[in-house]
Amino acid sequence: MTYKITGLLPAAHAHLFAMNDTELAAVNARRVTATASKGFPCRVSLEDASEGESLILFHHVSHDVATPYRSAYAVYVRETAQQVAEYVDETPPVFEGRPIALRGFDAEGNLREAALALPGQADARIRELFAGEEIAYIHAHNAAHGCFSAAIERT
Repeated sequence: MTYKITGLLPAAHAHLFAMNDTELAAVNARRVTATASKGFPCRVSLEDASEGESLILFHHVSHDVATPYRSAYAVYVRETAQQVAEYVDETPPVFEGRPIALRGFDAEGNLREAALALPGQADARIRELFAGEEIAYIHAHNAAHGCFSAAIERT
């Protein structure tokens, strides 16, 4: 089984960094500064921002499907994140040290299976979910805060 985990495309959100605070507020977003080197997971680089780094927190539709499983939540993107992260058959740094909720969807976007991966278990749980032929892709979410972390696809 081979899988690929990718971050969000930076170009899709680059315009947010050019906005002032009033403009960001108008689109339900805000500029934040990381107050620690853990806890501000960038969805482009799939790494936590370092303390002092600038990020945009915004509403992101992570599962844009015509089913009851359509999903959206707040996510962070670092201003310095210029290249989309891609991990093949390994998990990204942003999964380390956090419990990750994994949601396995079929090709129509319906939830078919789910699993909780405690720190160090994400790779095994991803492989277990993909063992089910009905699972077309997986979405990873931070279990505690519920925010979208990354998309995982079969390769």
